[in-house]
Amino acid sequence: MTDILNTQQMKNLDVAVEEAARSAQEGLKHFIEPGEGTLRRATNRRHHIVFGRRGSGKSSLLRKAAADLTVDRRPIARVDLEPFKTLSYPDVLLSVLISTCREFKNWLETAAVHPANRSSFWTRWFGARPSRAPFDKVRSRALAESLQRQIDALHQELHAAEESGLKVTSGSTAMTQESLGVDFAVSSEAASVSASAGTKEKQTLSQTVQEAYRRRKVDFLRRHVLDYQQIFREMAAVSQGPAYLFLDDLYHIRRDDQADVVDYFHGIAKDSQLWLKVGTIRHRTIWYKPGDPAKGVKLDEDADAIDLDITLEKYSLAKDFLLRILADFAREYDVAPISRFLTTGAQDRLVLASGGVARDFLSIFRRSIHVAREAIRSGGHRGDVINAEDVNVAAGEHDASKREDFKRDTSEDSATLDDEFQKVRDFCLDQAQSNCFLINKDAHTRDVLLIHELVDLKLLHLIRSRVTVSSQPGKIYEAYMLDLSQYAGARKRRNLALIEFWKPEAKEALRKSSLILIH
Repeated sequence: MTDILNTQQMKNLDVAVEEAARSAQEGLKHFIEPGEGTLRRATNRRHHIVFGRRGSGKSSLLRKAAADLTVDRRPIARVDLEPFKTLSYPDVLLSVLISTCREFKNWLETAAVHPANRSSFWTRWFGARPSRAPFDKVRSRALAESLQRQIDALHQELHAAEESGLKVTSGSTAMTQESLGVDFAVSSEAASVSASAGTKEKQTLSQTVQEAYRRRKVDFLRRHVLDYQQIFREMAAVSQGPAYLFLDDLYHIRRDDQADVVDYFHGIAKDSQLWLKVGTIRHRTIWYKPGDPAKGVKLDEDADAIDLDITLEKYSLAKDFLLRILADFAREYDVAPISRFLTTGAQDRLVLASGGVARDFLSIFRRSIHVAREAIRSGGHRGDVINAEDVNVAAGEHDASKREDFKRDTSEDSATLDDEFQKVRDFCLDQAQSNCFLINKDAHTRDVLLIHELVDLKLLHLIRSRVTVSSQPGKIYEAYMLDLSQYAGARKRRNLALIEFWKPEAKEALRKSSLILIH
């Protein structure tokens, strides 16, 4: 008899899980709401910032919300901000505006006017047909043409500096920058200058020109806010309702520019029936800058937060959510219930290894299938299902993927964060000899801020937000767990105290002063 892990159904499940992690369409098909009312909030008439670690479901939620709104014939645009991570302000804003206008234009030319019986479009991409009638084609086309004119103007402004040329007058140091009506002249009384002086003057002129183009682009953006507002008012009239803009992965944009980008779109949205839904990682983002004037949006005033981070502190909630996702796949591929191929211990270990992050949960599960198959082929006394040790090995292998995400998300400060992580790792494995550690809840040092970022980067995990230590009266600590990949599989450590913090009897194990990293 063939063991279940080698059945065709399990092989199909393996492929489906992999495709769901890579394909937006497959992700929509298996979307599980992370919390009651989350999807409804993501589609309501309120600005939102959606917080969540990479792989926690931010993009899935935004895609699902965009799909549902599209089926309801509500104008939407979804813009992935990662392609703009190398750009600085104002070019990054011009680029995002171009993508935004292009997405709304595409929506007007397709979902707005396609009849409901065009199943090749609606069923394939959204799995449902709209109940509302198509929009007026003439008005939709006129609005799309208006957006194209804005795209053309934005393109011209974005590439203005690239089209400029530096002219050096022969026989003197006079230099002139001529392009698009911007002229600068720098001259010297001396008939001749040294080569080094000329080079310095050229550099100074180049910096002056670049700053002038920057100011010009900023002025252009300011002047056109009213034009963009008018477009969305016209769109609201055509659609008989508001439009929605989904900006995904704001954290990829340079931190100094994030609040400026959000601020500009918030300005466009004011009184124009446009609602913003911004996905990002909390401790990698600056969404508000106080000042005169303030920039960005202020939570609870200008926008509300949707938090998708189901941390290990809410272990039962995280476990229920993650297992529901896997159970949905299992039912479709006729291998339900999941206990047929996953032991109880393996289920808990998967939740622990993933840190509560859905994509990591599914990725480590796939690796666990392969590890278990290899173990079965190798013989030995074991069952024909995935056990906790298989998950340990898979978690260790998954560390390479986490490191890749870490490098992608921390290009500006990866060395600083990596140093902090190594310090925490060494403390846990060599000094405390435990998978968990404590930091003073009232501490606000640089190290604490870095630890919060490492939690968002999935190398550390919050497990308790309030812990007391008997030898430290009056102090409250937060408890964290080092990622399982650092001491599982090939990195397995002997004499390491594994605190099963989710169990009631483990409460006292977290109250040891030897676990305190930061007092």
